[in-house]
Amino acid sequence: MSNLVDQVKSQMPLTLGELINIARENNSRVVDVVLAEAELQTNKSQAEILEDALGEFEHNLKAVEIGLTSGESLLFGTVGDQLLEAEKQGAKLFEDDFINDILTNTLAAQVGNHTIGVEPCAGTGDSCPYTGIIKAMKDHGYDIKRVQEVACVLLKVGSMFRVGKTTTGCNMEGFGAGAAASAAAFVEIKGGNPDEMEKAMVLALSPTIANPCTPRVMVPGLCATHIGGAVLLGNMSAGLAINTSLEVNVPVDVMIAMASEVHKISAKHVVPSVIKFMEPFFKTKAPVEQLIDQSIKDEEETRIEETGKEAKEIAKGLAKGAKPITETLGEAVVGGSSQAVGSPTNAGRIAHYLTNGNIKGVTIELYPELFARRGINVPGILMGAVFGASTSDYEMYQNVMKKIESMGIEVEVKQNEESQIQRVTIETDEGSAMVDTLNRGGGRLVLRDATPSLDKAKQIAEDLGIVLVD
Repeated sequence: MSNLVDQVKSQMPLTLGELINIARENNSRVVDVVLAEAELQTNKSQAEILEDALGEFEHNLKAVEIGLTSGESLLFGTVGDQLLEAEKQGAKLFEDDFINDILTNTLAAQVGNHTIGVEPCAGTGDSCPYTGIIKAMKDHGYDIKRVQEVACVLLKVGSMFRVGKTTTGCNMEGFGAGAAASAAAFVEIKGGNPDEMEKAMVLALSPTIANPCTPRVMVPGLCATHIGGAVLLGNMSAGLAINTSLEVNVPVDVMIAMASEVHKISAKHVVPSVIKFMEPFFKTKAPVEQLIDQSIKDEEETRIEETGKEAKEIAKGLAKGAKPITETLGEAVVGGSSQAVGSPTNAGRIAHYLTNGNIKGVTIELYPELFARRGINVPGILMGAVFGASTSDYEMYQNVMKKIESMGIEVEVKQNEESQIQRVTIETDEGSAMVDTLNRGGGRLVLRDATPSLDKAKQIAEDLGIVLVD
């Protein structure tokens, strides 16, 4: 233990990654490292820290009780009380009693938040799943020390998001922080090791990045699946980390650093669109609206009507572009992504059928995102460009790199800064062919130019069943 304390002392304050590394190197639990750091920071005994950590939740546990009984929220109504009543009738959100109780407590905490408030961590949102877990552990008879230890883990993870949340966004609060901290808590509860905790936090945090919840919390109900979803993401991620060998190679410090940076970008570029479309559904109170000048409310009403018309046009455009349900799924795509593999592979296929003669070289130009994912898309592009293979030819996909090497075909892969570009050029002993396209999901693409003939390229795409879009 002395070595552990020395390591903690030399690296304080600890990042989540450092926390994991020290626990791993000392064959100890993550919570032991959390406690060691807290002892050094506060000069308190471990027993005092455990008691204080659980004490942090005292007010929020009261909020849960109110949310389960007398509380009513402008946005959540009496969902906590309703869930309890439904459970008495045999209806539950989840059959697992522990998870079901955590979810009920989490939603009740938000009702309590809207009634008496909760004490925030990154925000009041992530405090709800934290408190939901703590109350469920107490109600299910967990030893008080285990409850205290899990509280310590929740607070340590949450403390990072408290600093990282610098603007609007559930990505660093109820959804993001809630998911990551819940994942760590579930691994601790299940007796997982440090590596499993890191893996679980990374898995749980990933789907939440850039999610701009805050404007939507003015809309009834939507926040429920954010804070509740955080719990479910955390539990699933912990289960995957502990029960499978699923590879996760992103360090938790990298993931949370990315989350904190994207958080700022989301607030600037995503939130305005969210407000635009959600504003018509914001809940307010009549006494407040009486204070607002009628001319401002008239302007809002006009803007809301215009947004409604725009939304209808967008929705109709989606409907017009959709095929019948009997033709919805496209051709199978190897490599795991119809956008990163399917679309560029189809560009290669079109180029292949534009060529004559023996292929000597292939040049591939990809925009930065596709270039970064070259490990999965270059084999697809080459099997399309050299052999005309379809996106479903998994045997060719597995063997194409060896085939290309044995044939002596020269391949050059370049990064092109133009957004969405995927350009394939094939050189043969009789000339060359080029296809200039833009990437689209579902194996689709925008065909901008082709040599020797754009018209022929379009016909090839039609013959191959490749969907071209404008």
